[in-house]
Amino acid sequence: MNGMERRIILVRAVNVGGTGKLPMAQWRALAEALGARDVATYIASGNMVCTLDGDPAAFDRALESAVETEFGFFREVISRSRGEVEAALAAHPFDAIEPKFSYISFLTAAPSPDAVARAAELPTGEDCWAVVGQELHVRYANGAGTPQMKEPQLMRTLGVLGTARNLNTVNKLIALACVGGGK
Repeated sequence: MNGMERRIILVRAVNVGGTGKLPMAQWRALAEALGARDVATYIASGNMVCTLDGDPAAFDRALESAVETEFGFFREVISRSRGEVEAALAAHPFDAIEPKFSYISFLTAAPSPDAVARAAELPTGEDCWAVVGQELHVRYANGAGTPQMKEPQLMRTLGVLGTARNLNTVNKLIALACVGGGK
């Protein structure tokens, strides 16, 4: 898509467990240097909202390269329009009894039907998951800190990478995307 667009930019696996240190001020500066406007970040886990001109996928790849050049590690950048994130939230297939226990993983691509069928055979306990389009929806029975399913095994079986945000964070990012212009 070309033209001015408000985007929610997510970077995978930064500022967790002592690896992938990405200071948010520098994350914002890299995006601005690549032409992003109205840049805002939310918490230190690689969440950004900005306005872009041009091709969002090209921007995502350029941002990945800039992070690798500046910080010496590669991390996937996954972005969606505000409308796409709103649609993903609306499509969440589970009751969000406790929003911090329910997550949307924004994936780099939609997993194949065969991969989803293989993943459906994995044990999950009381945790629930479903793939809807290019997103993986998860509800943990007791929270992400004490999962009954093995999410790394699930992601390997699905054969795609993604980055998860709980529904509280998703709602906050949608709200931030409403500020600063663009669509």
